[in-house]
Amino acid sequence: MPATDPPARPGTGRRREARERALSLLYEADAKGRDPVEVLTELPVPPDEFAADLVTGVAGSQDELDELIRRYARGWALERMPVVDRTLLRMGIYELRHRPDVPTGAVISEAVELAGRYSTDDSGKFVNGMLAAIAEEVRGTLGTGERTGRAGDEEGA
Repeated sequence: MPATDPPARPGTGRRREARERALSLLYEADAKGRDPVEVLTELPVPPDEFAADLVTGVAGSQDELDELIRRYARGWALERMPVVDRTLLRMGIYELRHRPDVPTGAVISEAVELAGRYSTDDSGKFVNGMLAAIAEEVRGTLGTGERTGRAGDEEGA
């Protein structure tokens, strides 16, 4: 008898699509030098509520998010990071800090998956190391009791 995948938890596919939509909107705003909320409000059809929350949340918390990225990104200037990586880090940190309803593992794995799909070959490892280290500070652990090093360390990258 063939193995079947377990049924998805309600909302997981929807959130995955919403994250991808939020990434595209935030990327567009960054590329055009525009306010993400303006890009959001100009859409003819509003995006999913979760995507809209990510866009408005990242826009409203960008200074706080960028401060954490700068603190953990050893050897990387925020402005020199690939736009997709920077955007995914902002989204992930926003979720870690402001969306306690989203499991830490889901935040990190979704960001890593999107980095692998839309950015450089090394982006998945970079995003994983950064978010894992920041999750430890923000939430205390990775949700599994596992502790990590800071991004850029051999063990945490």
